[in-house]
Amino acid sequence: MHSNSPERRYTFRSKALAATTAAAAFLAGGVAQAQETFKIGIVTYLSGQAAESFGIPAANGAKVLVEAFNRGAAPSPYNKPGFGGLKIEAVYVDEAGGATKQVQELRALYDREKVDAVVGYIGSGDCLAIAPVAEELKRFLILHDCGTPRIFEDNKLSYVFRTASHATMDNVALARYLKARSFKVESLNLINQDYAWGHDSKADFISAMAKFYPAAKVGQNLLPKFGAGQYGTEISALMSRPADVTQTSLWGGDLQALILQSAPRGLFKRTQLVISAGDHVLPVLGERMPDGVILGARGAYGQLAPKSPLNDWWNDVYSKTFNSPPLHAPYRMAQALMGLKLAVEKAMAGNGGKKPSPEQLAAALRGSEWDSPGGRIRMAVAQGQQGIQDTAIARTRYDATRKMVVLEDVVRFPAECVNPPSGTTAEEWIKAGFPGAKGCP
Repeated sequence: MHSNSPERRYTFRSKALAATTAAAAFLAGGVAQAQETFKIGIVTYLSGQAAESFGIPAANGAKVLVEAFNRGAAPSPYNKPGFGGLKIEAVYVDEAGGATKQVQELRALYDREKVDAVVGYIGSGDCLAIAPVAEELKRFLILHDCGTPRIFEDNKLSYVFRTASHATMDNVALARYLKARSFKVESLNLINQDYAWGHDSKADFISAMAKFYPAAKVGQNLLPKFGAGQYGTEISALMSRPADVTQTSLWGGDLQALILQSAPRGLFKRTQLVISAGDHVLPVLGERMPDGVILGARGAYGQLAPKSPLNDWWNDVYSKTFNSPPLHAPYRMAQALMGLKLAVEKAMAGNGGKKPSPEQLAAALRGSEWDSPGGRIRMAVAQGQQGIQDTAIARTRYDATRKMVVLEDVVRFPAECVNPPSGTTAEEWIKAGFPGAKGCP
C-alpha cells in the first residue's frame, strides 16, 4: 500500500505515540526494558464512499479515546492510565475492499501484528465473514457497529462480541415512532442495499409495520447494490408509485447520493422519508437535507444523546480535536473501547495484574454493562455477547441561524422496548408481536 494511504498514516501515528511514551518512561526511570503494551487492531473504512461520513469519524473516535486513555485523562471509571496500566497501541486497517480481503486482514492482525484484540467493522457482510474466523483462531474480537442480527442468530460464538444493538432496534423504533405520532400509513415503499444489512433492515421494517399498520400495502421494494451512487432509475420507480412512507437503510455516500438526487425531483414532497441510520450525513448535507425527515442514529447519539457528564466530556474532547461534534460512528467506537477497557481491567484484577488471555477477556466482557456517552450498554442477549441499548427517533429541520440541521420531536425508546430478548430471533420476536417489550412510549 502507498505510504500516504489512510491506513499507513494512522498506523504510523499510533505507533509513534507508543514509541514516544516508552522513550519518555525510559528516560524518566532509567529502565531499560520497554513498557508492556496492549495492542488493538482498529478496522474501519478509511477509503471509499463510506469513509468521509462514517469510517474516518470512527477512526477519529478511536484515536482521541486511545490518547485520553493513555494519559489517564478520561473520566472515572475510565481514568486509570492505559488498560490497567498497559499502554495502548493501536493499528488502523482500512475496511474497504470486501469480505475476502477483510478475512485476510484479520488473520494478519492476529498473526503478523500480534494484536491482543480487534475492534471494528461496519459492513454487515464483513462481520458475517470475519466472526467465524476469529472464533476458529480463538482470538478476541469486538464488533463495534455492523447491524445484521444474524451474527449470533446463525453462529455459536465464544470469542466474538458486539457492544451495540443490531438493526432490529432501528427498524422497530421507526415503526413505533410512526404509530406514536399517529401517522396515517396505507402504503410503503422501500429502498435498501442488496446485502445483509439492507435485506435484514427491510425485513424487520416490513414485519414491524405489519403489526402497527396491518392494512398497509408494500409497493416498491428496491435493492440497489452497495456503493451504486446513481439512483435515477430507483427514484423514477419511487416517483411513479409514491407511498405514504418510504423507508431506507442506505448510509454513508449512498444515502447522501439518494437524498441529493431525489430532492430536485420533488420525491420528499410526495412521501414521508424514514431513515434507520441517518444522523451521520447531516453535517455534510446541511441545508440540502429536507425538513421533516424521520431518522434514527442507531442509538441515542449526537443530538439525541442523554445529558451526562461523560457525554459532555466526550463531546468536548472530540469536538476540540476535530472541530466537529461526534455522531453515530465515533459514539459506537467509544462504547466499544470503554467496554474493552473495563473488561481488560476486570480480567487483570482476577489474574494477578497480568495481560489477560482471550479467554479471560471474554469471561470479563460477557454479561457486563457500563456507561457510555450514549447511555448504558448491557451485554444482555446472545449468552451475554450481544449488547442492547436505548435509542431515539426524531425529525429534521434546518436551522438557518445556527447553520445546521437540528433534530426535534424526539421520541425515546428503552432498550427492552425495541431489542429482542434472549432466546428468540429478531424475526420470531417481531412476528409474535414483540413479547416482553417493556417501557414503550
